[in-house]
Amino acid sequence: MSHVQLFLLSAALCAPLLAQAADAPHFKPVKLTADAAKAAKAAPEAHPAAAGSAQTPTPAAATAAAAAAAPPPVDPLEMLRQRLAGKLAGGKITEANGPYDLRVVAKRAAGASASTAASTAASTAATHARLPRTAAPGKAGKAGTAAPAAEVASARWDYQGTAGPQTWGGLKPEFTLCGSGQRQSPIDIRGGLAVDLDPVKFSYQATPFGVIDNGHTVQANVAQGNHIELGGKRYELVQFHFHRPSEERIDGRQFEMSLHLVHKDEQGRLAVVAVLMDKGLPQPAVQRVWNNLPLEKGEELSARVPLELSELLPTDRRYYTYMGSLTTPPCSEGVQWVVMRQPVSMSAEQIELFARMYPMNARPVQQVSGRRILQSQ
Repeated sequence: MSHVQLFLLSAALCAPLLAQAADAPHFKPVKLTADAAKAAKAAPEAHPAAAGSAQTPTPAAATAAAAAAAPPPVDPLEMLRQRLAGKLAGGKITEANGPYDLRVVAKRAAGASASTAASTAASTAATHARLPRTAAPGKAGKAGTAAPAAEVASARWDYQGTAGPQTWGGLKPEFTLCGSGQRQSPIDIRGGLAVDLDPVKFSYQATPFGVIDNGHTVQANVAQGNHIELGGKRYELVQFHFHRPSEERIDGRQFEMSLHLVHKDEQGRLAVVAVLMDKGLPQPAVQRVWNNLPLEKGEELSARVPLELSELLPTDRRYYTYMGSLTTPPCSEGVQWVVMRQPVSMSAEQIELFARMYPMNARPVQQVSGRRILQSQ
């Protein structure tokens, strides 16, 4: 087949493709029609000389035969038409199996894919925006996770209202004894058994201290070196704090205030000395505590002058004793109580100062439940 025939055949085949390129997103592989195939097959028969020479090959004939068997050269004009068709279709042309087996890949397909991906990304972002956010690990405090607000609120206790003493036992599992314990404090001390009790040995001295308003009372934390001996055991003084009115009652009588001196032994057992307070002369040791009140709750203020702890005690050291509990949550039991029988005095101004901060911070008296109460003679 001559180049002229090949050009005309290619033009005839490409004309329909050029007409459909703008509308069709894909071109199927180009194949010869049946008539064109017959014409190509009949081409050698139009040259009998070439056919005859094929039976008796010569070097020149062999070279010509090899040239005829090789794929025909690609016409530059045909390549231009193919590229033009690809441009019109808005895509790119790639070779599949041969120089005439072409595929047109429309860019609209890629654009649609990108649009679909963008739509999916937007939908995913919207979904995540609606998801509840969780706190980052490590920002929940020491417990390792952030505590729910309801749980935090339920852990707060007070002396009145919905978080008052009647509800302490249900606020937290650790507070169960506040509602179910059988040896709870304070109690109304009545009918104590008078026996020959060993006196409490107070080894108190002038000591540095700090004052803190912990949200429930005014508390003074003291340095080490002060202790009591009770029943052959030694208890170190840790802190003391105040209640108004007094939590303890003697034969039904309640006092203006009470002072609790909290001690602990080497095994962690507690002994609390309660000092009852009545209205009267100013109390010098208490006044030094008031003079060092911090400006904010939860902040401890260190006093510049040591406190003479023995000034907090009455001159008469006779006492009542019984087994009870802490008077604040978690209401732990196994606490030995020593209630001094003689009250000490405080001035009306000193009592009023505390009352302005805590008008009432006393737990109601608890059932004695058959406990033995002893009193020294």
